[in-house]
Amino acid sequence: MRARPAGPDDAPAIARIYNEGIEDRAATFETQPRTPEDVRGWFDGVHPIVVVEEEGRIIAFASTSTYRPRTCYAGIAEFSVYAARAARRRGAGRLAMEALIREAERAGFWKLVSRVFPENTASLRLLRSVGFREVGRYEKHGRLDGAWRDVLIVERLIPANLTP
Repeated sequence: MRARPAGPDDAPAIARIYNEGIEDRAATFETQPRTPEDVRGWFDGVHPIVVVEEEGRIIAFASTSTYRPRTCYAGIAEFSVYAARAARRRGAGRLAMEALIREAERAGFWKLVSRVFPENTASLRLLRSVGFREVGRYEKHGRLDGAWRDVLIVERLIPANLTP
């Protein structure tokens, strides 16, 4: 397995993996599948996206996006990480996150944040292993398939970008 920065040509594979996550109902409030064209819109030249390949096939990705539009939050990015079903629990997600953290540092971000369903213990374990910490819980943050769901808020500082 190897990680690398993603490009718009990777959009079909990223959409395929993300759609598996949507179908599984364990990692996102999203319910509508994404098209490759939707994913191409993620590539804004500011927020890093990485993929993990194995034998020429993309098996995982991690992406960043805008946290808040206010200028004071420009150094904070939201992130997501997904592995294809067949690649889960084999280190692809960890490899994607390690690469994303490096790319976020290069891009000048000082913090990565996300929200994780409390039941998604595999993701929480992965994120702890690469330096994230839980900083809170949003109760009834959204509805998924008619049921209220809580989320845990996670963050990781990027020390190299915290110095003035």
